[in-house]
Amino acid sequence: MASRLFGTDGVRGVAGEWPLDPPTIARLGAAVVRTQASGLDRPVRVLLGRDTRESGEWIAREFARGAAAEGAHVTSAGVMPTPGIAYLARAKRFDLGVVLSASHNPYGDNGIKVFAGTGEKFGEDQERGIEAVMADTSWAVDSHAAARIETADMVEPYLAHLRKLLPSAGSLTGTRIAVDMANGATTATAMALFESLGLIAIPLGNTPDGRNINLACGSTHPATLAGTVTADACQLGIAFDGDGDRAIFVDHRGRVVDGDAVLLILALDLQRRGLLTGDTVVATVMSNIGLEIALRENGLDLVRTPVGDKYVMEALLSGGFVLGGEQSGHVIMTEHLPTGDGMATALAILRVMADTGRELSDLASALQTFPQTLVNVRVREKTPIDRVPAIQAAIDRVEAALDGRGRVLVRYSGTEPLLRIMLEGENQATVQAWAEEIADAVRGTLA
Repeated sequence: MASRLFGTDGVRGVAGEWPLDPPTIARLGAAVVRTQASGLDRPVRVLLGRDTRESGEWIAREFARGAAAEGAHVTSAGVMPTPGIAYLARAKRFDLGVVLSASHNPYGDNGIKVFAGTGEKFGEDQERGIEAVMADTSWAVDSHAAARIETADMVEPYLAHLRKLLPSAGSLTGTRIAVDMANGATTATAMALFESLGLIAIPLGNTPDGRNINLACGSTHPATLAGTVTADACQLGIAFDGDGDRAIFVDHRGRVVDGDAVLLILALDLQRRGLLTGDTVVATVMSNIGLEIALRENGLDLVRTPVGDKYVMEALLSGGFVLGGEQSGHVIMTEHLPTGDGMATALAILRVMADTGRELSDLASALQTFPQTLVNVRVREKTPIDRVPAIQAAIDRVEAALDGRGRVLVRYSGTEPLLRIMLEGENQATVQAWAEEIADAVRGTLA
């Protein structure tokens, strides 16, 4: 058995194949419980949630079978956004929260994310501990263990927590918004939330069938949302991903507002209210250099981390900061929850609009982005880049040509066999050509 299971966002793969084959999932459920049982004089309490993928139910059964074999008490909240499980694990005093989702990936993929009872995602030390238990051949899951799962409806407690960010729409009452739920987890929560606030919500991506999650919809495909916003005269559009931990916006003109713009809007609002601890925002290396410049012009600092919300959260905690996130729309507001929450992000943006009376397009105009391109190349192996002379030479040539007026970031995906090549510069055509130059070097060596 391979020892490394966890990537940048939990255990991820094709449902039915290692590491998401039934025996490995059951063993993972048992291993996770084993790492938490020390010192407890009662069964470990586990809260399970999932998105709408057709594989979610059988993965839940296998995970619960392994957990039950170690004496755990497993409760399922059914279809629930990832941040909902993070919040409920803490609020309802569970020892663990477990989410079955592959976020924005196609339906054939799935994943397992583990949260501590505090609502925080497991860090690398905890993940390595689970992997060590998994690799220990001295134990096995009882083949006769049954998947005992209690079910509970926990939607309303989660929505009540969200409404603390925006108890009512205020001046936005009656406003038309378009909401794309990606045929995913927010189909269980989003319409109830927005309608309870007095907003007129037009639903998209709200008919999950187990296979259409993220299919031409949601935060990774905002074109349909943009068309609906303009055609139906909405004030804005909101698109979630499959598990609801991120949100991308569309302004009333149909233009996409990404996570960088959201971070700037929220940072300036917190600064205005004297709530931006350390005058600092945390973002990943993928955030546009325009965000860094805009923050600096307003007297604010940007701390960059590797890609992955767990790294953003670690930097927020270590620095005592309150706002961080990713360009993809994964925004963490630590005052709300120690993980990203797409619906909370939406409420925070609506609150700024209500408080200031400004349109989203006006608020987002504070961010002037540099042209950016991202090229993904499928690879057969993830050899360190500095060990592939042809790729390193191409990167060096491009960095010399940029001459400090842009950025090059080349990294492997944490969940897929891809090398991601990101470039920023002053001219879109030029950065695209440079990205393709690096991509050609990758195709000639690792593809």
